Amino acid sequence: MKIVVKQVVGIDVAQKELVVSLGKMDQQWTPQLSGHKTFTNNSKGFNDLREWVKKYTDEQVEVRYVMESTGVYHEALAYYLVGQECAVSIILPNKISNYFRTLQVRTITDKSASEAICLFGLERKLENWKRPSPLYKRLRQLTRERDQLQQELTQLQNQKHAEMAEAEPNQGTLSRLEIRLKLLKDQATEIWTEISEMLLENQKVSAAVKLLTSIPGVGPLTAVTVLAETNGFDLIRNQRQLTAYAGLDVKEKQSGTSVKGKAQISKRGNRHLRKAMHFPALTAIRHDPHFKAVYLRIIEKQSIKMKAAVAVQRKLLALMFTLYRNGNLYDKDYLQKVPVLKNVERQTA
Repeated sequence: MKIVVKQVVGIDVAQKELVVSLGKMDQQWTPQLSGHKTFTNNSKGFNDLREWVKKYTDEQVEVRYVMESTGVYHEALAYYLVGQECAVSIILPNKISNYFRTLQVRTITDKSASEAICLFGLERKLENWKRPSPLYKRLRQLTRERDQLQQELTQLQNQKHAEMAEAEPNQGTLSRLEIRLKLLKDQATEIWTEISEMLLENQKVSAAVKLLTSIPGVGPLTAVTVLAETNGFDLIRNQRQLTAYAGLDVKEKQSGTSVKGKAQISKRGNRHLRKAMHFPALTAIRHDPHFKAVYLRIIEKQSIKMKAAVAVQRKLLALMFTLYRNGNLYDKDYLQKVPVLKNVERQTA
């Protein structure tokens, strides 16, 4: 009789449903899929999922629930499972997609995706996911809300500019646009006031923000956003993982000598973290000689400005992680003192 040594539930999370595959591994380390079912992505579906898993698994062997990081749709399930003291692992999408290609599956469906996630969990030793601290979770909500307000502000300002450019602008339209613009600006100010008050109440986070803002181009909002999206870098083990988490890792398409696509960033990661690094990188290029040198060196090699700017984004993000871990302020000679950061630049070569 085969003895089960590992049990994994692979979950493909969508907005309204959970597509689930159950897998087991015996003492010969042979992974095997043993069940499949779909549940609703709500509290009733979570309870039904737990009951189904209990019915078809060995209660003497730990069951690990594995899912992709899919925006916010996976969060409610992850919180529920951790609350039930289940082992939960949340994987970056690029890891699953890379693994999926090794399976040689021609048709990609929700079922095949959940099976791939399940097999990945069976074959890998995964870390337990931890709930973000209430402080960082609140900061993440506020920074994302403010970013959404900023997008709406930009849209309204463009609309106002277009209206004023007309031969006979409609004064009523302009008046209403001004009212909406003022409301959004007031709300953005209110959000930043709330963030500032939270920082004043927490010395550790305030100290971290001070460290990160010592880097040219990194302002308080960028620092808070990075800390909030990484749970104070608690989700991160090394610079390479941080790069992948932000979706700034480079992917290439190359086969022999006949197929060679352009290298580009994966964008399979946290888009809020990736977006937060855009303008700081441009500022750092203008005002810091080290980042400017990196930018110009890559342009000289590749002749692509965007690629060089992304390299600076990676370098900035890696430097923020290093300063946070070491507790040091930035100085102009820092990049020369820490050769390991040069690995970030080499990824673009």
